[in-house]
Amino acid sequence: MKNIFLILLVLNALVSCKTSVYKSGSLSNSSFQSVEIDTLFQDKISIRAIQVDKNKIWYAADKGRYGFYNLDTNQKIENKITKDSLKLEFRSIAQTAKHVFILNVANPALLYQISKTGKEVQLVYQENHEKVFFNSMQFWDDKEGIAMGDPISDCLNIITTRDGGNFWSKISCDKLPKVVVGEAGFAASNTNIVIKGNHTWIVSGGKKSRVFYSSDRGNSWAVYETPMAAGKTMTGIFTADFYDANNGFIAGGDYEIRNQNFSNKALTADGGKTWQGIAENQGFGYASCVQYVPKSNSKKLVAVGTSGVYYSSDSGASWMQVSTDSSLNTIRFIDKNVAVAAGQNKMIRIKFNF
Repeated sequence: MKNIFLILLVLNALVSCKTSVYKSGSLSNSSFQSVEIDTLFQDKISIRAIQVDKNKIWYAADKGRYGFYNLDTNQKIENKITKDSLKLEFRSIAQTAKHVFILNVANPALLYQISKTGKEVQLVYQENHEKVFFNSMQFWDDKEGIAMGDPISDCLNIITTRDGGNFWSKISCDKLPKVVVGEAGFAASNTNIVIKGNHTWIVSGGKKSRVFYSSDRGNSWAVYETPMAAGKTMTGIFTADFYDANNGFIAGGDYEIRNQNFSNKALTADGGKTWQGIAENQGFGYASCVQYVPKSNSKKLVAVGTSGVYYSSDSGASWMQVSTDSSLNTIRFIDKNVAVAAGQNKMIRIKFNF
């Protein structure tokens, strides 16, 4: 498209020496010996959305930037999209086998389909409205995907694709649960939407902190209450993850009181229908992203946020801090031992030595 140009930058990674930042020592509930962290790259950048694609870690960022870090070659390849004089900020990213999708957060909503070969960039959805603010995007498979944003009227703004991302359409508010005034989402880490099989969960915050659930890929919806902080603009569920169709975890809190570590964590064992607050007055405060450790039987979790990096080996009942780094926004696991995290000005790799 003539109003888009790509700048390809191939940069050697700025890799630091591996540093053991935490040893479990005498902690009785620890299930690892140490944690090691390396810096994959540093830059003046804000990253809130990453996607693991085999040996590549794709990212979406501010100033119209996106790209990937190649774990095999230790190289960052970065591209930039411009459209008119807009200041694009991509906080949502998703993928199919052949494409990566990135979504501008605010008005106008601009959703781009990018071939993984890097040769084609196509604008596949645009929405102009003063209230447009998209928070997250995921795919069920190579054909069907979903993105969600803050309400424009009396429901969440949800769009879906059924043809691999070429065409996106809005779900009518008639088919969605109503929201209350002041209920919305947070574009903190691209974890407002969680998908397991046909199951889909979307989390909200603000005046209400709730979980919206679909068992049939977005065709019908229910909504469930949670014990999370609510009532103010910047309170609620900022992040969610599910280990399977039953076991899930939500986190967040009060962004304006970031050390508040109560009413900011909850878990479910029945697919999100009921939620139990957990680790009250323990562990981290505000969290922007929580993820289950793969192959951990829903026992191990890692959270990042302004309190640093925290780990739990007992389904979130207790937490230990494994890094004081407060600059990380989002984290994803490559396998049961290794995760990649990104945030303000860097991307890092975290290795848990179990």
